[in-house]
Amino acid sequence: MTLDARSAADTARGPSPRAADTAGQIGQAPGPADLDGRPWRLLVQPMPARGAWNMAVDEAIARGVAAGTSPPTLRFYAWAPPCVSLGRNQPLAALDVERCRALGYEIVRRPTGGRAILHTDEFTYSVIASPDLPIMQGLVLDTYLRLSRGLVAGLGRLGIAAEPAPGSARAGPNASAACFEVPSAYELMASGRKLLGSAQSRRARVVLQHGSLPLYGDLTRLIACLALDGEEERARLRLALSGHAVTVAQLLGRRVSFEEVAAAMAEGFAAALGLKLEPAGLTPTELALAEQLRREQYDDPAWTARV
Repeated sequence: MTLDARSAADTARGPSPRAADTAGQIGQAPGPADLDGRPWRLLVQPMPARGAWNMAVDEAIARGVAAGTSPPTLRFYAWAPPCVSLGRNQPLAALDVERCRALGYEIVRRPTGGRAILHTDEFTYSVIASPDLPIMQGLVLDTYLRLSRGLVAGLGRLGIAAEPAPGSARAGPNASAACFEVPSAYELMASGRKLLGSAQSRRARVVLQHGSLPLYGDLTRLIACLALDGEEERARLRLALSGHAVTVAQLLGRRVSFEEVAAAMAEGFAAALGLKLEPAGLTPTELALAEQLRREQYDDPAWTARV
């Protein structure tokens, strides 16, 4: 979930008293402390892209926000080909790299923490903004809780009644390398199963949170990519994951398009968090930096194998 020791310590402490007090008020309209007035960029990218490019774009925007040259941004994007992303400090040894290659899955290391996710048939969001903005202030879980209001509102517009996992929820020491096996604090649940997983990075001048919403497909496909002791353990994890996680299509009984989800999520964030969203693309500076980051970091085998 986190990037650095400070964020890890914040997560261990849990939400601040203000966040804990509002844990049962997710559906309420934003209060004055949540409103800022400045416009946010809405960056919608329905054309699926490689994992290295997707991570490079999030990083490029984050660096721009930290430097004061990029606006606070709500970004929606998709992935192709399928890609397994590792948390920033998750060992590459958690994956069966050869099996991933045989399946046609790429591998990328995220700038955020957490565990492995197979990105395919999904909708991904990222929120990138200064920690000085009201909705981004506080500890890691404060921001998780606030942003969950926008996510819950967006899912509600699709007809899904979602709610955050309890603030005390944690992945135990015996959890597998798969992100969707168990929910963490304030990640979203629907019908008792994990629906949306997120990860966050907090730095001196920027907060980056991104998350994965599976739209359809077999969520247990990730298990084939994990380095496990044998087929018995693989079968056990498949069974556990299928019972603990759910897709949008399973909940609604139909497939939804990326565009439908993007519209619902934009409306949800705007309404629940009081954001003024203005559609816009990447700047030339961001595009150039993203290409450099893709080439020099996220496509670099040394970065992928750093742990």
